[in-house]
Amino acid sequence: MTDNRQYIIQGIFLLVGIIFLVQLFAIQVVDKSYRDAAEHNIIQEVKEYPYRGIFYDRQGEIMVYNEPIFDLLVTPHEVKNLDTLAFCRLLNITKEDFEARMAAAKAYSEVKHSVFYKQIANREFANIQGKLDEFPGFTIQPRTVRAYSYPVMANALGFIAEISKEELARDSSKFYHQGDYIGKSGLEAYYEPWLRGKPGKKFKIRNVRGIELGSFKDGAYDTLAVPGENLTTTIDLELQRYGEKLMAGKAGSIIAIEPASGEILSIVSAPSYDPSLLSGRHFSENFERISRDTAKPLFNRPLMAAYRPGSIFKIAQALIALQEGVIKPYTRLECNTLLIGCHNHAGHPPGVAEDLIGAIKNSCNPYFYQVMRRMVMQGVADNPYEDSHIGLDKWRSYIDRLGFGRPLGIDLPGEKSGL
Repeated sequence: MTDNRQYIIQGIFLLVGIIFLVQLFAIQVVDKSYRDAAEHNIIQEVKEYPYRGIFYDRQGEIMVYNEPIFDLLVTPHEVKNLDTLAFCRLLNITKEDFEARMAAAKAYSEVKHSVFYKQIANREFANIQGKLDEFPGFTIQPRTVRAYSYPVMANALGFIAEISKEELARDSSKFYHQGDYIGKSGLEAYYEPWLRGKPGKKFKIRNVRGIELGSFKDGAYDTLAVPGENLTTTIDLELQRYGEKLMAGKAGSIIAIEPASGEILSIVSAPSYDPSLLSGRHFSENFERISRDTAKPLFNRPLMAAYRPGSIFKIAQALIALQEGVIKPYTRLECNTLLIGCHNHAGHPPGVAEDLIGAIKNSCNPYFYQVMRRMVMQGVADNPYEDSHIGLDKWRSYIDRLGFGRPLGIDLPGEKSGL
């Protein structure tokens, strides 16, 4: 019984194999139309890039959006009898440039398409599109680049660029592929997983000359691109533009914060650059030029620079002194300019004794110099050096508790602690 069952199973497999071979023979030998299609048509997988998320300010005004551009793809194996000179004239490139680009494409793959000429603008595309049928092996792929409503906030917005080999190697999810773009800095980098969207795929039938004949199986295997999520920031764009106007020709930073919520209304880094310079075909040369600028416009000063806190730090000093009980709100101390200079003579003349409110109002340096001495030298120890050491340690603990010396956790990469 077992032997009979074995013969039956073997017979079924043999019958299925014979049927498969007969159908394969009919398709490849008998059915001439299928054979012609296989010989003369190519099924090409085309990546459909999603729209990257748009940036808005707190009022709903667009800050960053997308503009359509086109990449010229090449499949080296399909390039036949190419009129190189005519092709170079069409793209306005030299023969040496053509040969270098073609060599790079062949090094990537002979049979897979890769980017030959990136980011063709609309006005150039109109001229190229009508003549591309004359050059087999070359196809057009739409995508987008970043565009900006105003030339402001470059460092905070950040920029996108082609993914590097190192970034590809670190991409454990295998989401990215060679030629993809990724957020490199600023908000573009921080919110990359949400902004990027998800690519789609389309399968096109093309003849050997690269002419599109239609969708494979009427698009049954196509997938739609999913747009990235939009980003509404806390920035007041009008205030941001005003801040950048104030800082024109200067070096430094401005940060305007909504006290009730901690929201950042404006974040200015100066000197800066026009963010559109790092978007488009001329990214490499513009980035190199900006990087070499001795004024360091790529240095995000609000997050990365360390500055003396200035007179605003007197508020923290006042809080600590009140907590320690070394002064009261009504404590009066003389504006003694022999101790340290006081620059606000318009607010009060030297020698006047101010209370705490007046000292804060007039930003009296000698007052807070004496307050600091009281905090440090409290007579806890007989040895003055030991006493000051204890006082400074206690003062530093207050500074730490107030949040100084710690990153705030802002949604921008590269933040330094400040102390």
